[in-house]
Amino acid sequence: MFTSQDLNYLKNKGIELKSIESQVEAFTKGFPFLDIHGPAVPGNGIIQLTLQQQYEYERRYNEWKGSRVKFVPASGAASRMFKDLFEASVLLSQSNTATLSGNAALFFQNLEKFAFYGPLSRTEGFNPGDRKKVIDLLLGPEGLRYGSLPKGLILFHNYPSGPRTAFEEHLVESAFYCTDPKGLASLHFTVSEEHVPLFSDLWNKVKSRYQSRFGITYNVSFSVQDPATDTIAVDLQNQPFRKNDGTLLFRPGGHGALLENLNKIKDDIVFIKNIDNVVPEPLLSPVIHWKKVLAGLLLECRKKISDYLADLQNGAEPLRMKEIAAFLEEKFCITHPAVDPDNYRSYLYSKLNRPLRVCGMVPAAGEPGGGPFRVTDNDGAGSLQILESVQLQRPYPASTHFNPVDIVCSCKAYDGTSYHLPAFRDDSTGFISQKSMEGRELKALELPGLWNGGMSRWNTLFVEVPPATFNPVKTVTDLLRKEHNY
Repeated sequence: MFTSQDLNYLKNKGIELKSIESQVEAFTKGFPFLDIHGPAVPGNGIIQLTLQQQYEYERRYNEWKGSRVKFVPASGAASRMFKDLFEASVLLSQSNTATLSGNAALFFQNLEKFAFYGPLSRTEGFNPGDRKKVIDLLLGPEGLRYGSLPKGLILFHNYPSGPRTAFEEHLVESAFYCTDPKGLASLHFTVSEEHVPLFSDLWNKVKSRYQSRFGITYNVSFSVQDPATDTIAVDLQNQPFRKNDGTLLFRPGGHGALLENLNKIKDDIVFIKNIDNVVPEPLLSPVIHWKKVLAGLLLECRKKISDYLADLQNGAEPLRMKEIAAFLEEKFCITHPAVDPDNYRSYLYSKLNRPLRVCGMVPAAGEPGGGPFRVTDNDGAGSLQILESVQLQRPYPASTHFNPVDIVCSCKAYDGTSYHLPAFRDDSTGFISQKSMEGRELKALELPGLWNGGMSRWNTLFVEVPPATFNPVKTVTDLLRKEHNY
């Protein structure tokens, strides 16, 4: 199946042959469907906190002295954000008097309201009456190049002092809840390799401004997706897909590949948030409040888990083990299978001794995104999982909530060592999708999603958070919403 040239190529990418063989096998066999009970709902998988509880958890976090970092997946290109404008450009190239509709029409009706209008209007050849030229200057190489830049480098919001990119808004947001008692705010962005210089240049340009503004020190770092996490593509007969030049085709393994990046983070608490989910500074109050609430709840659970693990190590009595089992069921919806009494202590220990995450869940309002579900794992125990629609083999009752990727994590064990996160991934939860290249159909493989199968064996809490904490920018006209055009 593989030539000596293929094997050298794999070696250079850092990919083991057995990994490729298992990927090809996955295309042939497919992935098993999960044993799903139904969506997690308030009272059965989703926690609704009272105001008193919220303030208590916020206080707990405010008093905490440990290290913290914000982890921001930011490698995605903004091309999908401008999909309607790309299509409009084709239409206008056929006729410069063509009538535009939908988001493209809305874009031109509100052109001056966008934060990037100033730089756009100053580009050579700009003419607001020439719609085709406006799109070319916004998206193309002769202008702002937004069609090939990542979202993090797009100007999102206007301020009297000048517009800010999504990257800068994450710096601002982090100053309010991700700064430790020593005044250090740590952020880690995962970016595409070709964009590292652009992010670094922007960071060096604005660093002193924001450090002076907030009186803190930022520790900003970047990483790229490891080429060794790329996955092989196959043809429709499940044979390795070869490009016209005869070489194998590898594709990025999706955001699940970022588990390796997250695995290198060693801080006590990790906040995970997508690059496009930011709001202007005057609207940050609910965001800051709920980030602290989720972190405070995580700290409370982590302390309880640490105490229980110590008890189990010291030979916990049956009554204490019963209490631990009840805690697992109440907090994480871990229902317990029949376990041999001789193995019961080790079973409880294995269920407690895992990475921990607290996930904000927004009431469903038609936004795209994964949902919270209750499932049965391979060992017969129940758990909470974030699932995408492709993982559902049949329709289920509509989820009352969805996942906005608002997650607070603890990746350290009770003894202070770091968990090896890939050990808690479910490799049987990857995705297979249909693509094409060079005029031929192919099948592509995505690794288990970072917050889906990548965190399958984590202990999970779902907490209801308000819609004000979730304001993604999926299309350019989302920037016209009141939450962004403040």
